[in-house]
Amino acid sequence: MKSVLIGILLFTLPLWALYQVIVGSLAVSLPMTILMIVTGFLFCSVSAYMAGLVGSSNNPVSGITIATILFSAVVLLLLMGPESEIGPVAAIMIGAVVCCAACIAGDNLQDLKCGYLVGATPWRQQVMLGIGAASSALVMAPVLNLLAQAYGIGVPTEAHPNPLLAPQATLMASVSKGLFGGELPWGMIAIGALIGVAIVILDETLKAKGSTFRTPVLAVAVGIYLPIELMTPIFLGGLLGFIAERHLKRSGHDASRLERSGRRGLLFAAGMITGEALMGIAIAVPIVTSGSADVLALPSSLHFGEGLGLAVLVLLAVFLYRTATRDESNGSPAR
Repeated sequence: MKSVLIGILLFTLPLWALYQVIVGSLAVSLPMTILMIVTGFLFCSVSAYMAGLVGSSNNPVSGITIATILFSAVVLLLLMGPESEIGPVAAIMIGAVVCCAACIAGDNLQDLKCGYLVGATPWRQQVMLGIGAASSALVMAPVLNLLAQAYGIGVPTEAHPNPLLAPQATLMASVSKGLFGGELPWGMIAIGALIGVAIVILDETLKAKGSTFRTPVLAVAVGIYLPIELMTPIFLGGLLGFIAERHLKRSGHDASRLERSGRRGLLFAAGMITGEALMGIAIAVPIVTSGSADVLALPSSLHFGEGLGLAVLVLLAVFLYRTATRDESNGSPAR
C-alpha cells in the first residue's frame, strides 16, 4: 500500500502541473487536484465494482463523468466566479481524468477477474495492464488529432460541416458551459430527472409482474439523447438479435446452445464495430495527407454509391444472422 500511495502522488504531480498551466492560479489548481483525487477514488471504486460484478459493458462511465463535471463545476464556480472563461475548461479537464481513470479501473478489474478465474499469475497481468494503459495513452492523442483533421469532431465548422458525432462529449461540454454562463436549463434537467424516476418505477413494476418487456433506465436514456443516425443501426441490430433468438427458441435449442449462439452473434457484431473504427482511422490518413475529403470518393458520374452501401449493409446483416443462428452440429443455420 505504501508503494501504491507513492505512485498516486508521483502521477498526481504532472496532472497538478497541467491544471496549473491551464488556470494559472495555485488557489484554483490545488482544489482541482484534490477534487480529481477524491472523485477519482470514489468513482473508480464504483466502476471497478460494477465491471467486476457484471462486466465492463455495464460500466456507468457517462454518468460518472457527468456527475464529476457537475460537482467540479459547482466548486469551481464558487472559486472562479460565474464569468470565468477558463472555468468550463477546468471542469472538463477534471472530468476527463476521472473518466479515463474509471474506464481503466473497470477494464482492469474485469481483466483481473478473468485472470483469477483461469488461474493467471496476478503480477504478470498487472505488468501487461500497465503496458496496455501506457500504450493506449500514447496512441490516443495522435489518433484523435488525425480524426479531427480529417473529419472534425463534434462541432460543425466551415472546414468540416459534417463532423464525427460526439453526443456524450457535447452533453458534458454543455453542462459545464451552462453552469458558468448561467444558461443551464434547470427546468429541463428537473423534467429529465422526473422522467428518469418514472422510468425506474415503471421498470420495477414490470419486474415485479414478471413481464418479459422491461424499460431499463440506461437504455431508455441512451435512446433519448443519441441522434437518430446512431440509434437506427443500434435498433436494427437489436431487432436482428431478437429475431435470431426467437428463431433459435422455436428450433428447440436449449439454454446453453442459445447462449453460445448469442455469443457468436455478439462477437461478430463487436468485430464489425471495431473494424468500422479501424477503417475510419485508415481512411483518415489519405484524407489528411492529400488535404481533400473526397480523395477516396467514387466519381460523380457514378450514381450507385448509396445503393452500393445499402447492399453491403444488407449482406452484412444476412451474414450476422446466419452466424448467430448457425447449427453447431453441421455448420448450417438452424432450422
